[in-house]
Amino acid sequence: MKAMILAAGVGSRLRPLTDRVPKALVEVGGVPMIERVIGRLASAGVTDLVVNLFHLGDRIVEFLASRGDFGLRIQFTREVELLDTGGGLKNAAWFFDDGRPFFLHNVDIVSRIDLTALLRFHKEAGAIATLAVQPRPSSRQLLFDTNGRLVGRETSEGVEWARGPVIPSSGWIHRDTRH
Repeated sequence: MKAMILAAGVGSRLRPLTDRVPKALVEVGGVPMIERVIGRLASAGVTDLVVNLFHLGDRIVEFLASRGDFGLRIQFTREVELLDTGGGLKNAAWFFDDGRPFFLHNVDIVSRIDLTALLRFHKEAGAIATLAVQPRPSSRQLLFDTNGRLVGRETSEGVEWARGPVIPSSGWIHRDTRH
């Protein structure tokens, strides 16, 4: 099983701490965030991992090496400029060339979600992608239909509805600014 950890972020909301420490190595309860995520992914059967790097990326590589890569096969992608989530994933597309499901996990998400159950749900649904989300206060909200399918998003600029199934480069978002 493969996974990607998005760890390239600068951690601007954690400054000045992240001026010296990459966000992935910031400790939560005495454990670096990336170690927590790797432990959860490994428990769900992940054996191969790619981590994207940008801000203080060499520190992350050194940390993982010092822990024997937690027994996983770990590779890295380096970003010259931040590529955000979609760009980071696209930059690592070569890693996911087997057509099998994989996990994509942000390094700064602390969760107790059952990743094994999430994978089982994904396979049973026959979905292209499965998102694990939860309601939270935010100016950006994802919108789902009664079957749990992502149908749009709401931002401070209005509501954007999907016009239909997502087809790459089809221009799938329609903006509705009426409330």
